[in-house]
Amino acid sequence: QVQLVESGGGLVQAGGSLRLSCAASGGIFSINAMGWYRQTPGKQRELVARITSGGRTNYADSVKDRFTISRDNAKNTVYLQMNSLKPEDTGVYYCNVGVYTSALYDYWGQGTQVTVSS
Repeated sequence: QVQLVESGGGLVQAGGSLRLSCAASGGIFSINAMGWYRQTPGKQRELVARITSGGRTNYADSVKDRFTISRDNAKNTVYLQMNSLKPEDTGVYYCNVGVYTSALYDYWGQGTQVTVSS
């Protein structure tokens, strides 16, 4: 059974930085794309950043030049380095990973809270 374990959320002042991690484990043959999504009350979950198996990245316009997504394939882990944080970055961040076991399946992490105070 594939499990995703997220870490790194917390409370930070505006202008500060946080680094999120998401490690996948359990019955993995290989990993496809990995990404981070954000959800705030009353809004749909939105894509923050995504990285393909080949290392190609894309970002939401609101986080470009502030956030950096990366992955360590040897550790089946995806990271999100968040710099120059703003109060509007507050939300629950979920990692999303496409995992090949017997077929390609989509998995979600449990979510980690990021709160940016003004």
